Amino acid sequence: MLEKLRERSSQKELMDDFQGTEDELKIVLDDINRVNRLLGGNGITIDSVAHLIKKNPQKSYTILDVGCADGHMLRALATFFRKKRVKMEFIGLDLNTDALNIARKASINFPEIRYVAKDVLELKATDLPCDILISTLMTHHFTNEQLPRLLHQFARLPKIGFVNNDLHRSGLALILFKLFRFFFIRTPTAKIDGAISIKRGFKKRELKNFADRLPIVQHYIKWKWAFRYVWIMEPKRPNANE
Repeated sequence: MLEKLRERSSQKELMDDFQGTEDELKIVLDDINRVNRLLGGNGITIDSVAHLIKKNPQKSYTILDVGCADGHMLRALATFFRKKRVKMEFIGLDLNTDALNIARKASINFPEIRYVAKDVLELKATDLPCDILISTLMTHHFTNEQLPRLLHQFARLPKIGFVNNDLHRSGLALILFKLFRFFFIRTPTAKIDGAISIKRGFKKRELKNFADRLPIVQHYIKWKWAFRYVWIMEPKRPNANE
């Protein structure tokens, strides 16, 4: 029988307070990155950023990744836009210094990427100016009470827009993940946290409720395989229909 998962779980993930070494953290993050790549998670963010750039032509762009972990998404974006010959600067933001150390080592061939240890909730618009802000599998780590403040930051910091890529809370997704992890996930931490993450994910109505609290921007929320929601925020234009 499918679990209904009517309410978001408040269970903490192991990665919320990871107690292992930097080397152990790298193994877990490699596991998570492989899952994200196999299930198409990278493409969702890359396509959305490319969409915003196409709508807003400029000579160059700055992308801020909040909760960047080991910088996997930033390197994927940098590789994509190098091929498109688009001038880009990337900033990875995270509070986990071990993850940022891993990110810097992995990004040695990406001079367009830099990493900063800072709390996004404390950022002013002038601290790290950016055109597009992204977050991947990050917002579900926040409670319903914490999210409005975080989303307000996401709405006010970027010049062009915000792209959020996070999980759809679904009983079917949970069953499929439990099958998937048996074959494709190696570390116990990633196996346990993957299931908790789904339970902490979102229903579309919940995302729309959060969006209603941010009338200063227009919202685009769409379901994507595999059980993801992409949520794009853009500043309201004078001729916007919404």
